[in-house]
Amino acid sequence: MGHVIPVIHITHRQSGAQFMTEIHLHLVSDSTGETLQSITKAALVQFEGVAPTEHIWTLTRTVRQLDDILDSIKQKPGLVLYTLVNEEMRDVLEMGCKGLAVPCISILDPVLVALSSFLGQEIKQLPGRQHKLDQNYFRRIEALNFTMAHDDGQMPEGLNDAQIVLVGVSRTSKTPTSFYLAHRGYKTANVPIVPSIPLPSELFALNNPIVVGLTTSPERLSEIRKNRLLSLNETVETDYVDRERIKEEVIFARKMCTREGWPLIDVSRRSVEETAAQIITLYNRHHEKVI
Repeated sequence: MGHVIPVIHITHRQSGAQFMTEIHLHLVSDSTGETLQSITKAALVQFEGVAPTEHIWTLTRTVRQLDDILDSIKQKPGLVLYTLVNEEMRDVLEMGCKGLAVPCISILDPVLVALSSFLGQEIKQLPGRQHKLDQNYFRRIEALNFTMAHDDGQMPEGLNDAQIVLVGVSRTSKTPTSFYLAHRGYKTANVPIVPSIPLPSELFALNNPIVVGLTTSPERLSEIRKNRLLSLNETVETDYVDRERIKEEVIFARKMCTREGWPLIDVSRRSVEETAAQIITLYNRHHEKVI
């Protein structure tokens, strides 16, 4: 019996001084595809010089859909990653990929098998089960609504209803971090620290939320603010981007957080996800003490 010869073509091109490897990735999911995209993103950062073209196939629940997907894989062969729980669908995709000589991997199988063995339970074959309209889903929606209403210092009278309150000078990623936390189900408010403007009195009388300060280096903050003004077609010759003025703002905010006992996170070299992870750890510790 002869060996199947793979038909995947990997292209190499030069981008500046670096050679890039161009590949096709086909992500096939019977749900929203968020799991696949997150895992793929986490894996790809471990490889340099890779330029993937992702083909994302979501809500794949019929064999007819798979026929169209396999036709696309044939036209643009590449690695196939999938999260399909229906056995027939899995068999069709895997046999189709085998016929095209492309690798096809179910990324959740090792975890599901291990959990099944550990828990002594069979795996439920329900597509999109993690996105069902359960209590956690509605908790996330409620958190997002709360965070939108309490962004950038709005509605300070409702701060005590938050789980997390972020403070910091302008452009320290308070808003994107707040919304990321809200997506995780945490009611998050954020309040800007401006030396010339008094902070709301409610901020200093909280008995439930944890307050976390976000900061960064004056140099980085100056560049971020300049880019922000340029994107708005506004002049960059203002105190808003002056490094000495920014340094004073940063020092003022740091001293306030220290005085109030608020933990401070330097976001200079952190992604929003990394910052949020540390905030959640701080929140859990705070919540244990409150309880």
